[in-house]
Amino acid sequence: MPGAPIPNEQITGVVLAGGRGSRMDGVDKGLQLFNGVPLALHALRRLRPQVGQMMAIANRNLADYRRFDVPVWPDDDALPGFAGPLAGFLAGLSHCATPWLLTAPCDTPCFPSDLATRMAEAFMGGAAAGARIAMATDGHHPQPVFCLLHHSLREDLRDFLRQGGRKVGAWAARHDAVRVPFGRPEDFANINSRDELRALEAGAALGIG
Repeated sequence: MPGAPIPNEQITGVVLAGGRGSRMDGVDKGLQLFNGVPLALHALRRLRPQVGQMMAIANRNLADYRRFDVPVWPDDDALPGFAGPLAGFLAGLSHCATPWLLTAPCDTPCFPSDLATRMAEAFMGGAAAGARIAMATDGHHPQPVFCLLHHSLREDLRDFLRQGGRKVGAWAARHDAVRVPFGRPEDFANINSRDELRALEAGAALGIG
């Protein structure tokens, strides 16, 4: 693992938009508008300057996502439908052409603009020697869907999913993930309802988040 910062061009950013949207009445959450822009496109634009390549993971409305001018991939056919964020991790690792993959969900539109830099720096310390996963925390709680992953984890993750594993934290714990603290919990506010979407829009308009 690196003893120097990981160059941006060695990182592929992936926006995860493959969820069921069950807490939003089953809508495709990534296509819901945040300040007039689909959530997934907003996340892609926020992540794009931070990484070398981009992709999105979606399980519905693939033609709509391809209009965002990035490669779009569904979850692995061998997994049951809507198998959760780890299925998106696996799809990203399966199609990633760089050594590192940085994951971000589509429903957290204010995630840090220096996410990639700070996650990559986490591997530079001696305590992180040999680590292959960095996971964000908001200063209080883990944010497990924000991960920087080495491509060598793909087959281990595939096995974990085939055995029925679904929790990001449980899988990451097998690999001694490095925790990366960010100081603003509001940056990780995620959207699970239309009311939360409107509230976060209002907060963004006031410069909160």
